[in-house]
Amino acid sequence: MPDTSQPELPLPAPPLPPDMPHLPARMVNEFVYCPRLAYLEWVQGEWADSADTAEGRFRHRRTDKPAGDLPDPDDIDADDRIHARSLTIASDRLGLIARIDLIESDDGAVIPVDYKRGKRPHVTTGAYDPERVQVCIQGLILEDQGYRCDEGVLYFCDSRERVRVVFDDDLRARTRDAIHGLRLIAAGHHIPPPLDDSPKCPRCSLVGICLPDEVNYFKRGQVSPRPLAVGRDDALPLYVQATRARIGKQAETLKIEIEDQPSTTARLIDISQLVLIGNISITTPVVHELMRRDIPVSWYSYGGWFLGHTAGTGHKNVELRTAQYRASFDPAQCLALARGLVAAKLRNGRTLLRRNWRDGDPPTALLDDLKRQAEHALRARGLPELLGIEGSGAAVYFRHLPGALKRDADEPAFDFETRNRRPPTDPVNALLSFAYAMLTRTWTVTLSAVGFDPYRGFYHQPRYGRPALALDLMEPFRPLIAESAVIQAINNAEVQANDFVRAGQAVALKPDGRKRFIAAFERRLNHEVTHPLFGYRLTYRRLIEVQARLLGRWLTGEIPEYPQFITR
Repeated sequence: MPDTSQPELPLPAPPLPPDMPHLPARMVNEFVYCPRLAYLEWVQGEWADSADTAEGRFRHRRTDKPAGDLPDPDDIDADDRIHARSLTIASDRLGLIARIDLIESDDGAVIPVDYKRGKRPHVTTGAYDPERVQVCIQGLILEDQGYRCDEGVLYFCDSRERVRVVFDDDLRARTRDAIHGLRLIAAGHHIPPPLDDSPKCPRCSLVGICLPDEVNYFKRGQVSPRPLAVGRDDALPLYVQATRARIGKQAETLKIEIEDQPSTTARLIDISQLVLIGNISITTPVVHELMRRDIPVSWYSYGGWFLGHTAGTGHKNVELRTAQYRASFDPAQCLALARGLVAAKLRNGRTLLRRNWRDGDPPTALLDDLKRQAEHALRARGLPELLGIEGSGAAVYFRHLPGALKRDADEPAFDFETRNRRPPTDPVNALLSFAYAMLTRTWTVTLSAVGFDPYRGFYHQPRYGRPALALDLMEPFRPLIAESAVIQAINNAEVQANDFVRAGQAVALKPDGRKRFIAAFERRLNHEVTHPLFGYRLTYRRLIEVQARLLGRWLTGEIPEYPQFITR
């Protein structure tokens, strides 16, 4: 029977442009391990810590301290004993750079030693290919600098074993192919497909960014994704709303000082965002430290209006923003996404009323009307028509929202007739406006962290100072998070009539009431739900990030459509 397999020919990468940074040896290691992982880290600038990466840094704490010198190649004698630590060496000709943990010598030749966490694997080659390729790159760079380098060493910290790696022709060819392969996918600007049901994925620190099972699910739809194996994150937003409070830095904590009151501290490791409401001052060292840790600062007016947020240099994923801008100028793509967002919002609002209706079952006509409006949204022929459908559905929804609120004949403060804003004229509308402002901030921060421009949307049109994309994607989550938090806060008496202040026609929360409502809102974000498509459980806080990343997968063409979250 003839051999029909196609032979694989080595394909060199295109010439390295003069402004292209050197390719790190660690990235080639990642490429051999998983091409998609290398693309995410090297091309798109993604990174996430895990227990493994943190332990790896801990293991390198001694080798990362430079010590000893590496003589010039011509100055090394056969009897010399070299012991140089943490040297960064690059080759302009090869376009490679590596930080070598340790360089030793033997009979005039240099030997790179690479430290690895864990124990030595019991395989015939002594180590896996990614690690062998990485140390071989170090040898190639040393050879290009004029040193004789025929072998390297992998030192496994847990088992305290050294594995000798000979740089034979096969390993050198494998290493060159990996270098060319990574350069080719980087130049092609097309992300490799995810691994298929690989045991590597659950322990990967980027599994929550890559979403391998989720992407494969939309391509084939046969096997439900495994639960997202992400590390536990106990960090939460820190809210500061005391008038004229001052925030400074003290070692690894933030120190919050309020006039005539004892100071309060919060550990930086426990903070995911810093939310400032009103007239709060913050020192420059605090801002610098928060930027270094990728902790954004969100700013609100005293009345609860979201003003914006301060972050570091921003995400490096230019590909994602390019795809976002390209799609935002395509009327067909804008309409396709907007239809789904509005339909999901109406369906989730229908579910909220059905679940929270206080006197028996909600009217059948109400449920049928919202269902019909959602179906009309999916058939809208343009954004103006879709806006009309959304407005009609919202009018029906808010007209019946009082059916989900606890009624007290002696306390009419929470009587609600219709949605109004700018300014809200009753306590329920004040709560809704504040909840929407906090949900907008949550989406804005998440989208920025993922790599999007939150101010360029698809349904909400761009306008100065308006985070249009955040407003787009929060539409299906308004009933599930914002309005649900309002209903719970009122029905559980967490917020009461005396928690509001009136100024003219405007109504706003007092500081104590705002504090309790913030707690209710954050509790709602931490509420776990079962994903209707993937079948695993996750919090709304985590779900928002997953949905943002799925939008990126749709915009870059990895999945056929953006999956709306519609609760059951």
